[in-house]
Amino acid sequence: MIDFDDADDPRDLRRRPLTPKSARELLQPEQVPPPPHRSRAARHPLVVALNFFITIVIVTVVVLGGVGLFAKVQFDRAGPLAEERVVPVAVGTGLSEIAETLQEGGIISNRWVFRLGVAFYGHQANLQAGEYLIPVQASMREIMDLMVEGRINVYAVTIPEGLTSQQIVDRLVADEVLVGEITEIPAEGTLLPETYQFGRGDTRQSVVDRMRRDHDRAVEDIWNRRVEGLPITSPEQLIILASLVEKETGIADERSRVAAVFINRLNAGMRLQSDPTVIYGLFGGAGTPSGHIITQSELARLTSYNTYQIDGLPPGPIANPGIAALEAVANPSQTNDLYFVADGTGGHVFAETYEEHLQNVDRWRQLEEQNRAAQEAAANAPPPEPDPAAAGGDPPSAEGEPPAPAAD
Repeated sequence: MIDFDDADDPRDLRRRPLTPKSARELLQPEQVPPPPHRSRAARHPLVVALNFFITIVIVTVVVLGGVGLFAKVQFDRAGPLAEERVVPVAVGTGLSEIAETLQEGGIISNRWVFRLGVAFYGHQANLQAGEYLIPVQASMREIMDLMVEGRINVYAVTIPEGLTSQQIVDRLVADEVLVGEITEIPAEGTLLPETYQFGRGDTRQSVVDRMRRDHDRAVEDIWNRRVEGLPITSPEQLIILASLVEKETGIADERSRVAAVFINRLNAGMRLQSDPTVIYGLFGGAGTPSGHIITQSELARLTSYNTYQIDGLPPGPIANPGIAALEAVANPSQTNDLYFVADGTGGHVFAETYEEHLQNVDRWRQLEEQNRAAQEAAANAPPPEPDPAAAGGDPPSAEGEPPAPAAD
């Protein structure tokens, strides 16, 4: 009889190989013990719930990771846009509306991926309004960066030197990209002519404000660098004289010499006798009517701007001068010239004495007469004979009789 108190666990006895009694028993498989019983702790409802929760979390993480990876690949890959496209984004447009517009325009492939990508990078509120030029095959990330950085499609308006403030406002009003009204015509000579860039939706008044700020900075800088001994005592007088120089010549090399003539005349107590001041006294900021020629009666007409009739500078600028004209007055040429007149080719000839000036005026008048006669001759000339070859006819044969010579 076996004493189980001193024996091993009965389960261990079942696992011990026994000596087979026959060949048949030898071929029988060894008996496998049953699995251990599940513990009561593993069957506890809290453990079951915790296992279920962990399983859900793992599955969710795997799914979200897969979705995130797919979205990232789509967000960074080249887009479907086949050619550049301009996309306007109005002020106040939200992310969902922007994404829908991009998808409807064939610029992105999936608006949800775009929204998810922008939200992931935290730029939902950073997309700026404006007009954007989207490059070919731009990815969603590139489009997001464009709008976050505000790299809008840029337009420009060029304001030539010498325009009046009224003419500048008219040019801005005529621009179809700018919006809004200009509250009032700026004072003459307070705007800086230049090329100004802007985006769709920018206001006309904002461009005017920039022109005024740039003008003030330029005048302050140039005034502080002026040469000593000028017969002008304020930045305002600098602007007035520069506006005369601007209207008298558009040739860069002449500006400082024209400025020198006016400076020399002021120092000598002579009247400036500038034709553009006569025009401004007659027509103001509207500018010279097309084809208008100054008459002797207009030169003799007294206005507050007519420097043939008043001493010194006019009461204000007659245009908006550019930086070159301001620099010319602040640093004029060192000459003794007191006169200049047109040379008939777009420039001017200068003179120190009145006698020399009269000779220059006579030469200019002769050139004017020659130009007028040439224009009249051209206008009265009969139309040229039509060329048979040019009109489709057959040219004379090389073997035939030559054409008769033209009559003298």
